[in-house]
Amino acid sequence: MVVGAGNVGMIAAMRLADADVFDEVVLVDIDEGRAGGVALDLTHTAALSGFATRVRGVGSVEAAGPADYVIITAGRPRQPGMSRSDLISTNAAIVGDVARRVAATSPQAVIVVVTNPLDEMTQHAWAASGFPAERVLGMAGVLDTARFQALAALTGVARADQIHAWALGSHGEEMVIPLSHATAAGRPLTAAIPTADLDAIVNRARGSGAEVVGLLRSGSAFMAPGMSAARMVLAMVADSGEVMPAAVLADGSYGIRDVYVGLPARLGRGGVREIVQLDLRPDELAALREAADRIRERLGQLAEAS
Repeated sequence: MVVGAGNVGMIAAMRLADADVFDEVVLVDIDEGRAGGVALDLTHTAALSGFATRVRGVGSVEAAGPADYVIITAGRPRQPGMSRSDLISTNAAIVGDVARRVAATSPQAVIVVVTNPLDEMTQHAWAASGFPAERVLGMAGVLDTARFQALAALTGVARADQIHAWALGSHGEEMVIPLSHATAAGRPLTAAIPTADLDAIVNRARGSGAEVVGLLRSGSAFMAPGMSAARMVLAMVADSGEVMPAAVLADGSYGIRDVYVGLPARLGRGGVREIVQLDLRPDELAALREAADRIRERLGQLAEAS
């Protein structure tokens, strides 16, 4: 189930249908006509893409019926000049309502949150759903990592898919890319790209969402976010044990506990199997802990406003 038939939801649904591993993908939107129209349009691509997945569009979570995986994209997108945090109160009401409805209709589902501000909305969905933490996770690190890989590849050092890195921390200003673990075709990225250029790439990756918003002038990024969310779901349904950066409830690893923050997570059919511990440099670990502290502060603001 993909909740929200906007651009992000449309791309996620398209990728899930194309994978041809699900019996059905259901798009849910309060604008039932849009959900139905996107679903029918995707259905028309079945012969072109070679899938047998049924695609349906409905106006409510209840009408969708039980689901194994639920991607929540519903919410107000960023506009030029807005930060992700500017959306916190508005989107909290939407995400909380969706999470409670999902819990009632699909009590065994795994929830993947895409709505901004990502880290805070993922924690909010966890609290609202009452689900175990391993079955509520946020899509941020996969997207931010992909952005970093793409931007680093523009230097010509390697193809994007040959660059390995981790985007951890928050989905925003406190994003942390531990360069001690970044490689290009197996070679340390710090040895392949000058320090100043690498710092600029990190900064651009951190601000890539805002850069896209500014260029579009209306709306926000959708192709990479939608594909990132789908990729997480496909890894889980394959029960691959793949390790991906995701917003997860910290369990004491990295000296962080009881807050959703971007960490390396091993994914399985039922969600998060475990948080994977990387050997970080002291400055990288400090930045990761700082990101968790800032997320915790914003959660406090959300609690005060609600």
